Amino acid sequence: MKTTMCAQLKEQMTSGALVIDVMTPEDYAACHLAGAHNVCIYEMVFLDRIAELAPDRSTGLILYDATGSSLTAEVARERLVQAGYQNVSVLKGGLAALKAANLPIETGPHVRSDAAVADGSYAIDTEKSALEWIGRNLNNRHHGTIAVQSGELVIRDGRLAAGSIVLDMNSIENRDLQDPYWRDLLVRHLKSEDFFAVERFPTATFRLTRWEPDSGDFSEAPEGTVIGELTIRGVTRPVGFPAVVAPQQDGTVKAHAHFDIDRTLWDAGYGSAKLFERLGMHLVHDLITLELFILALRR
Repeated sequence: MKTTMCAQLKEQMTSGALVIDVMTPEDYAACHLAGAHNVCIYEMVFLDRIAELAPDRSTGLILYDATGSSLTAEVARERLVQAGYQNVSVLKGGLAALKAANLPIETGPHVRSDAAVADGSYAIDTEKSALEWIGRNLNNRHHGTIAVQSGELVIRDGRLAAGSIVLDMNSIENRDLQDPYWRDLLVRHLKSEDFFAVERFPTATFRLTRWEPDSGDFSEAPEGTVIGELTIRGVTRPVGFPAVVAPQQDGTVKAHAHFDIDRTLWDAGYGSAKLFERLGMHLVHDLITLELFILALRR
């Protein structure tokens, strides 16, 4: 990868090279090299914006990101080279190197600080949180939602340490069937003893007992594995699944998880080829896909 050092920057700019800050507009407004242009690599119009600034593809372009330690500027360079730009380099060390070299930096009135989650208990916003599900058979797939009834996330030492989620099983909805008759029929089927026995077990719960963070260096949206206990139909079993827990600038916490469970382990055995024979059109796959979206607010 072609790189440029801070010591070379002034000379190259004098020769007509453009310096491009490839971070978000918010980051650019907070702090950027004087004279640099902002074209965010995360936006779909990245190449269009560059073409407006440099219609001549032989123009020298020097790209920088925050620290030079991520793929941000490198990916931007690859996109530009693929688009036919002939003289594109990445500033070694990024904005951090520019500051260290005492090059002229412009800052905005509201400098954005990295989001940091405070220790404490965060109540799950039940209106803005939900569980989405997908079930499948040989001929089709159905999807829908289940409402979050209550829950909390507990943060200790800046990390997710505990938590709980209660799902309202009476709220099971289907989102793909347009005909009200067939949609209601499926929902009744799911609530019946065939699947989740909602009359006897109106809630399902998850209790988080441990969070195992990945070893990555980026903390904006820490990824890791959630360990805990899932209770459905009165059956409690240990589960573990990958998740992302991201502190937000407004002090809230967002979390997202996407995983499969084998419903038969929680006694929801209808149509399972492991338990029944000669099912024909009534065969239903054992795995259910669950996708959880959580927004939690500090108590």
